[in-house]
Amino acid sequence: MRITAHVCASFGRDTMGSAVRTMLRHTHRQVRHVGVVAPAAAKGQVRQVYAQAEHDFGFLAPPVVLHSSSPAPLAASWLMLRETLLADGRVDRPLKELVAAEVSRANSCPYCIEVHQAARETLSPPPTPTAALAAWARDTGRTSRGPGDDAAPLAPWQAPELFGVAVTFHYLNRMVSIFLADSPVPRRTPRRLKEPIMRTVARAMRPSASRVPAGASLSLLPEGSLPPGLDWARDNPAVGEALGRAATAVNDAAGWVPEQIRARVSARLQSWDGGPVGPSRAWLSDALTGLPESETAVARLALLTAFAAYQVTDSDITAFRAHHSADRALIELTSWAAMTAAACVGSRLTVPRQVESPNTGTA
Repeated sequence: MRITAHVCASFGRDTMGSAVRTMLRHTHRQVRHVGVVAPAAAKGQVRQVYAQAEHDFGFLAPPVVLHSSSPAPLAASWLMLRETLLADGRVDRPLKELVAAEVSRANSCPYCIEVHQAARETLSPPPTPTAALAAWARDTGRTSRGPGDDAAPLAPWQAPELFGVAVTFHYLNRMVSIFLADSPVPRRTPRRLKEPIMRTVARAMRPSASRVPAGASLSLLPEGSLPPGLDWARDNPAVGEALGRAATAVNDAAGWVPEQIRARVSARLQSWDGGPVGPSRAWLSDALTGLPESETAVARLALLTAFAAYQVTDSDITAFRAHHSADRALIELTSWAAMTAAACVGSRLTVPRQVESPNTGTA
């Protein structure tokens, strides 16, 4: 997105909105470390995802497009985003955007915070208090809570969609931290223009049609299995199918990842308390102990993606490419590590026991 200060300052609100929408068509230029498939060159599965994303989201969102060098992770990222955050369901969009923004805050993903905080602010406020839900979203996946603190402050009927949003953003935050800058707005943009631009971008995040019917993206990927512990998703067929198909597709695409690295990431996730592992990278030394030199660079990038994607450096990418030069391999490894971590978080979410009505909010 190329938005210069003099352009924004000289345009009126309507003209700036039109200019921003035009520039949003070129958001694929924001992606770093990998090339992306340009819309005009998209074919097959990539073209199908692009077409649906533009129709249902309003534009080609960089967090989705960054996956385009590997069609299966691309489709997986779109299925998750669409069926949890965008699709019509029982939970209103403002609550979903709240969860998206707060999970992103916990994961130190400023790009996603800006986008989804702006989206939330352009929507009507939720009719119920949200402080408890925001705190829960920031703590998703933590194992250090006290007894009785693990149940989410929401009604059981809300769980599949809001839990699904949380899992989706634990995945997307990790990918965005690696492949996108800290903000969708260029650094040289004056601060006074940043909020108006983000509000305009947020308003562009609207479907072409008035409805986004649940389940319409599922045909983009074959059937799959839900990761262990995500049974809560079955109560919403579209969410359950999206998460199962996405996780299976990502895992299959990364079938080349050595079993020793898979086991290392999975074992460390089991002992992870869900909190930050930084601020330094000292934890990596222990995590990489015992691996052969040929697998160290791959394992390092996988572990960083799963536990501290914001710590990934250009040197980590270069070291990985010494063994796997293709963009597709880079997306497949990071996508697998991000999905494995997100599924681990999802397995720790507890559906509340109280039964409430979606119409009255009372027991």
